Amino acid sequence: MTRSTEQNPRESTVVEAAPKQLLIGGKWRPASEDRTYEVEDPSTGRALCSVADASPDDGLAALAAAHEAQHEWAKHPPRERGEILRRAYELIMQRHEDLSLLMTLEMGKPLTESRAEVTYAAEFFRWFAEEAVRIGGDYAVAPNGKGRFLVMRQPVGPALLITPWNFPMAMGTRKIGPAIAAGCTSVIKPAHQTPLSMLALADILIEAGLPDGVLNVVTSRSAGKLMEPMIRDGRARKLSFTGSTQVGRKLIEQSAEQVLKVSLELGGNAPFIVFDDADLDAAVDGAMLAKMRNIGEACTAANRFYVHADVAEEFGRRLAERMGSLRIGRGVTDEVEVGPLIDSDQLGKVTELVQDALDRGAEVVVGGSPGEGDGYFYQPTVLTGVPVSARLNREEIFGPVAPITTFTDEQAVVNQANDTEYGLVSYLYTRDLQRALRVSEALESGMIGLNQGIVSNPAAPFGGVKHSGLGREGGKVGIDEFLETKYVAVGGL
Repeated sequence: MTRSTEQNPRESTVVEAAPKQLLIGGKWRPASEDRTYEVEDPSTGRALCSVADASPDDGLAALAAAHEAQHEWAKHPPRERGEILRRAYELIMQRHEDLSLLMTLEMGKPLTESRAEVTYAAEFFRWFAEEAVRIGGDYAVAPNGKGRFLVMRQPVGPALLITPWNFPMAMGTRKIGPAIAAGCTSVIKPAHQTPLSMLALADILIEAGLPDGVLNVVTSRSAGKLMEPMIRDGRARKLSFTGSTQVGRKLIEQSAEQVLKVSLELGGNAPFIVFDDADLDAAVDGAMLAKMRNIGEACTAANRFYVHADVAEEFGRRLAERMGSLRIGRGVTDEVEVGPLIDSDQLGKVTELVQDALDRGAEVVVGGSPGEGDGYFYQPTVLTGVPVSARLNREEIFGPVAPITTFTDEQAVVNQANDTEYGLVSYLYTRDLQRALRVSEALESGMIGLNQGIVSNPAAPFGGVKHSGLGREGGKVGIDEFLETKYVAVGGL
């Protein structure tokens, strides 16, 4: 395990450069009563810095700023909205290394993964810069010929955006990009564990020319106390949230009072199915991507591995060999491949889920316990003989653990894969085209990884079914979540 716990001068520089205050109405300002909280480095358990801890009054001030700016921003030329996003994309790419290091320090993921996320995050701005000028409408002759139908699409209004800690920049650009492109102002609340990437992003948007009040940023340790007054206020017209299903349900209830337009990307429990005719080399490569991206802390992470009995032993051996060879440590150097989990709570949950599986008869092939020393590390783990009753097969792991269960029947494994309240993404590996299409249609999820271990792409619609959420982000439909459709009946013709 690679251990480098001391912060070097460059680390200090990128942390110091990031804003630490609230952004309200285009101005950086402290929280009420100068309240702050500490941001922790999960690889050491020590504080990186302190940032503003917003109160409910601060949140309402941010909403007021967004509401005040909405009318003028909605009239802003679409081309210029797109140019602002394009300039922000270019600034992100220019500062790629510093933003990557900042992300690694506050979230824990290795530098290689942070670099990939910064690129991914920037691509949402580039994509929606191009979509800003493609907001269309419709014009048609009424069926009886006595009138015309004029259909226009307009910004829904001020939006409340809530992002998670696991992708601290990309989940922001995936929401901010379409909001800006559509002509919506917004208030964004990043996860309390990882506010620095969002604050740095906001600073970039200001430099790119975003007008005052169009984006407001509030950081706080208490998301519920901060957001609920804004949700119930009446001036917001849209809520977009990425996070747990449990919190998503509460937000739906709160949003009902003001009948907000809601989009939610919630929890996952992704099955990874390997059929007996699969290319095992490709399946293992895909499993590493689907399981170990972001240390397994991703809603799209493969959660349940269903492997045909004829190839299960070989697949498990190869996967364990790959997982066991990964280098664990503080991710600020290029040699590290696996960083820490986000905090002690997450480390405790992963440890508990693995122990439950072992108690039910599963066996450890590799890993199976927390890492040593400071920080919230857990060893990359492969378990075999995991019974269907194990909690690992019912709950989102959010850690570097791959539980393998065998199967022999296609319909039975599809039934097992669908036996969950979640439906975000599913993965399957097979060389049989008919089976690939048949199973893809049968799986109850919003996205399918067919012979590949990553589905996320800014140009494709991202979202789930069942308890995994409402609406879609990214792709051509991503901007729809920030638009309303208005119909004008034209008479006198």
